[in-house]
Amino acid sequence: MEKIGVLVTHQLLPYLEQELTRRGCRLFRLWEAPETSRLEFCRENSAAIRAIVGPNFGADAATIDALPKLEIIASFSVGLDKVDLVKCKERGIRVTNTPDVLTDDVADLAIGLAISVMRRIPSADKYVRSGAWKKGEYTLTTRIY
Repeated sequence: MEKIGVLVTHQLLPYLEQELTRRGCRLFRLWEAPETSRLEFCRENSAAIRAIVGPNFGADAATIDALPKLEIIASFSVGLDKVDLVKCKERGIRVTNTPDVLTDDVADLAIGLAISVMRRIPSADKYVRSGAWKKGEYTLTTRIY
């Protein structure tokens, strides 16, 4: 059975690489190629590459044209702004992404950062750790409620 060639755009977690390999994929590690010759790397391995996997990879028209056997671009990031969707549609290339995976986490972090800024938590921490609390009063901060 012929192995499926997968262009991996960024270093993956070892588990993911193992799973792809276990499932019959041959991995082509794009990040190991010099940045100036990545398109050439794609061309050199184009006979085998049928998939692109990675976070927020730019699959422009030139990259897609360099991979005539390309069937799918699997991006494990939210946006597809770096993928030439028109070219993919013309060629019948499937495109996937992971929308809304981090929406709640980003919202939590935004609330945490807002509280940190309003309550001046980093400067209050520095004030306590430096021992300045022994010498005087700390300026009151703004509340969020």
